[in-house]
Amino acid sequence: MDPAEARRVHACVQRDDFDFRGRTGVRRQSMEWLRRSCHVPSLEVVHEARSQLDPFVKFGLRAADGAIFETVRIPLERPGRYTVCVSSQVGCALACRFCATGRLGLQRNLETWEIVEQVRIVRRSLGEGRVHGVVFQGMGEPLSNLDRVLDAIRIFSEPSGLAIDGRNITVCTAGLPAGIRRLALEAPRVRLGLSLGSAQEDKRRSLMPISGRHPLSSVLDAAVHHAQVTGLAPLFAVAPLKGVSDSFEDGLRIGQLAMDFWKRSGLRPRISVIPYNSIGPEDPFERPDTQALEEFERGVMVGGYPPHRRYSGGSDVSAACGQLAAREARSC
Repeated sequence: MDPAEARRVHACVQRDDFDFRGRTGVRRQSMEWLRRSCHVPSLEVVHEARSQLDPFVKFGLRAADGAIFETVRIPLERPGRYTVCVSSQVGCALACRFCATGRLGLQRNLETWEIVEQVRIVRRSLGEGRVHGVVFQGMGEPLSNLDRVLDAIRIFSEPSGLAIDGRNITVCTAGLPAGIRRLALEAPRVRLGLSLGSAQEDKRRSLMPISGRHPLSSVLDAAVHHAQVTGLAPLFAVAPLKGVSDSFEDGLRIGQLAMDFWKRSGLRPRISVIPYNSIGPEDPFERPDTQALEEFERGVMVGGYPPHRRYSGGSDVSAACGQLAAREARSC
């Protein structure tokens, strides 16, 4: 099968045309070989939760081995456009204390097709509208499953596939320097998102155990490298925690860190302040009150950098940042 013919077949599959009815330019011999040799697997939608607060929708998906993971449909400001928050693993080994997925431990990596199928399922749910972007910020650490994540990115951005502009794909990480550098080399059009936790190393280590092995300084060195190679400014995400990381000083350190990054890389990162979302029973953390959050943001400003407070939707159906944990697995 020549490359042009393969692209036509790929386009048919992405349209769910598994019988290749729209097969113009595909030889009968090729179609017969495909029917004999190929199988298109699928995921079962076991749960679909629509937020009553906003247009967010969370999907619980079950694989053939019984593993359940989650993906979220996120509406964008422009009507009819959506971003899909995809999972890359079932559970996660990094055990960040503010993340519900971290409580599960790692069960397994998702296969490339399982990552891609999340977007296809969301696309089928739309009716009108289209998937404009993808963010790897669901269950799991994407850079711990980087081979499959990179393969999924190639499929997402393939013109005959899902045709999603690489600049609208963001890979978010807790901070694996080698993975960040490889991402820059192999997916240079894709943006980097970095979960900070805190700009103070001791606090960050207590919140994100991975920081004991990969200090923030080495993570930032890799992020600077990524920015210089790709020409893309990263996203710095932080969720202040009441009485832990929500002070003026905490914000000041974040602002100073961003300014230092700007000076070193020549690119201005976006600081996204995410209101903390409860991760369920025995949650050790709380969301700061409005006054404390404003004081934190004032610290970021004094540090020399303007923050952006991000809307984190879907919290009433546990679809917001940090909440994905496939709770429905217990009842399915």
